Amino acid sequence: MTQYPDSWKGLRTVLAHDWLTGMRGGERVLELLCDGFPDAPIYTLLHKQGSVSQTITSHPITTSRIELIPGIYGKYRYFLPFFPRAIESFALPEADLVISTSHCVAKGVHRPKGSRHLCYCFTPMRYAWTFYEEYFGTNPYKRAMLNPMLSRLRKWDHDASGRVDRFVAISQHVRKRINDFYGRDADVVYPPVNTGYYTPSGEDPEDFDLIVSALVPYKKVNLAVEAYTKLGRPLKIIGVGTDTDELKAAAGTNIEFLGWLPDEEVREYYRKCRLLIFPGEEDFGIVPVEAQACGRPVVAFKKGGQLETVIAGETGIFFEEQTADSLIAAVEKATTRHWDPAVIRRQAEKFSIQNFIDGLNLSINHCLKGDTGRTHHG
Repeated sequence: MTQYPDSWKGLRTVLAHDWLTGMRGGERVLELLCDGFPDAPIYTLLHKQGSVSQTITSHPITTSRIELIPGIYGKYRYFLPFFPRAIESFALPEADLVISTSHCVAKGVHRPKGSRHLCYCFTPMRYAWTFYEEYFGTNPYKRAMLNPMLSRLRKWDHDASGRVDRFVAISQHVRKRINDFYGRDADVVYPPVNTGYYTPSGEDPEDFDLIVSALVPYKKVNLAVEAYTKLGRPLKIIGVGTDTDELKAAAGTNIEFLGWLPDEEVREYYRKCRLLIFPGEEDFGIVPVEAQACGRPVVAFKKGGQLETVIAGETGIFFEEQTADSLIAAVEKATTRHWDPAVIRRQAEKFSIQNFIDGLNLSINHCLKGDTGRTHHG
């Protein structure tokens, strides 16, 4: 049972979130904040009906004019240049605390007078600073056209970071980005993983490896498809995305695509798999923690948030380069190890929901006292 601090009960709190179009990691964080602040209104660019949990929709939700655009839910990322003005258009009610949960523009809300603003930052604006090639492609003409727009977004994002009193990053990896791009320090509070739900079965694993991922370019699932087509070992892939057809065309008969599955079935595959394969670079990466909570080891690319969640040799193996050969070598190394599910499970328990609540509470208390954690560069 999650215990929320008594001090949250008397706080007039407003929540700001980029958009509500599905239940991903960011929305799981928002859901817990909705539980912790049951009277808090939510301000967001757009809300696709039926896409998020009842816990979230039970709160008053205010959206921007962007939601009035016909067919917006299928093409909202094309309207990225308009997001800053849209988030700034909100007139938030009087509050003691504004909490923004942001990987794009939510941090840019104008807080009401007399309030404090804490940003739980998944990353500085991903589209503008880091993964723009993965989102917009590598076409040099398109890049030349986009560069002025991306430059304006980076300037806006840097300036908007000054509206935040205290930053909380989801990992040390993201904390460094916040420092690099905004010149600000940040607390680190790892995202919540439902370790009470994802638990070991106590049974021996079956003879297959597993990927749980959106099938989009930056997740690098193509790397695993290439590696396992060479290996010939059974690989099951859970997830959907724009790369689905291309990946299926490249895959050997030993690779099975299971599409989208509900959490109950995903948990069963975690429990039964021999290894979880995680070939991309993530800001944190909840999937490897869920697999470890089920007692299963992880083979992951040696970069990003997974360096903070996987212990080499104890709960998984890293591969150094994003190549099929490097991944194959790590998989073969992992198959020769004896893995202790209890040790793996203990690592995952560091990322429990209660640890998230307790860590965030410390940051909220600092923020309310006016301790901004600012970094000044000379």
